[in-house]
Amino acid sequence: MTIYRNKIKAGSRSILVMALLFLLFMGTGISAAGSPEEAFKKSFPQIPAEKISETALQGVYEVIVGNEIVYYAPGPDYLLLGQIVTKEGKNLTQERIREIIAAKAKDLPLDKAIKIGKGPQRVIEITDPDCPYCRQASAFFAGRTDVTRYIFYYPLPFHKDAEAKALYVLCAKDQGKAYEEAMTGKLDNMKFQPCKDAQAEETLKKHKEVAKRLGLTGTPFFLIGDSAVFGANIPQIENLLKSR
Repeated sequence: MTIYRNKIKAGSRSILVMALLFLLFMGTGISAAGSPEEAFKKSFPQIPAEKISETALQGVYEVIVGNEIVYYAPGPDYLLLGQIVTKEGKNLTQERIREIIAAKAKDLPLDKAIKIGKGPQRVIEITDPDCPYCRQASAFFAGRTDVTRYIFYYPLPFHKDAEAKALYVLCAKDQGKAYEEAMTGKLDNMKFQPCKDAQAEETLKKHKEVAKRLGLTGTPFFLIGDSAVFGANIPQIENLLKSR
């Protein structure tokens, strides 16, 4: 159990629900700072909270920071890092994170995406042509006819050739074919004509903005319905597609 008073320990994300229940016995209540929002900002000014709201646990508040959730107890001014899970095994924290991302994903510029397939199930994909896990997920989707994929490129800075490959795809007349070339390694020798097209560069900029809007820092990412999938979690993706 890890409880933090006026600080965050970097990298820690593990806590038991018992920690939250423990706070209830200690007594809670809004501090002299006023509202929970005011109290939080005073005690943890270094944390860029987007929204603070009540949870099912009395005296414990949910704090949204990007795509993450932390919990705050104003009375003792404790910050709790981890997840709330019910006795039935329902992960309330993960459900809220999915809701947050789904809300951010509304009205995405799908007309700017690379569209592949004509299946009934919509999949939004954020990917990098040089990310091995992205390629693994792409291979999984390549054989399916039940999905329509809307793909946004998010070339990561440590993949030095990724942006050139993404531009090659966006410049191509047949973007679906070029995408498959990139994701199957056929462009890895970099023996292709670099694209200097202004429209493709502007489209790639829009793709990057989508990733930033969703608060992503890595790839791949998928949105299937209202369910977010981080990484090439093929079993999770399969289950989501089966349940729809």
